[in-house]
Amino acid sequence: MFRLRASVPLLAAAVLAASLTGCSTTVAMTPASESNDPGCAAVTVRLPDSVDGQSRRWTDAQATGAWGTPTTVLLTCGVAAPGPSTLPCQSAGGVDWLIDDSEAPNYRFTSFGRTPAVEVYLDYDVVSARTVLDALGTAVQQLPADGSICTERPTS
Repeated sequence: MFRLRASVPLLAAAVLAASLTGCSTTVAMTPASESNDPGCAAVTVRLPDSVDGQSRRWTDAQATGAWGTPTTVLLTCGVAAPGPSTLPCQSAGGVDWLIDDSEAPNYRFTSFGRTPAVEVYLDYDVVSARTVLDALGTAVQQLPADGSICTERPTS
């Protein structure tokens, strides 16, 4: 009987440890300066459950999204809208995106002509930028267009 009582606390500790492991799926992120903009709320509620086969995960910051285990796609709404840029610009999902490949294979896409702007950071070795941006386009289109458009787009 003593052994049974001694194993009850061990079993409880094991159950507690297993339940805490379930909490570790939250992705730590930092909210952008304009994350409280109502447009970001409209974006956030429309984020898809999956992008390019990557399941959505919980984040701990307002107006953010994350997909994949390990995380392969990060979205932050409320970043400062970019001005004119020398970065390539491409349209996907009905949104113009500035493309920063300086950390390849991790790419940073920033919406252009939308205020506030959205930044998507993804691992190009795991997901297709076109597929991800197409999936996120419906949500990002909720942000008001400011009239700016890409003036030079790569031909495909």
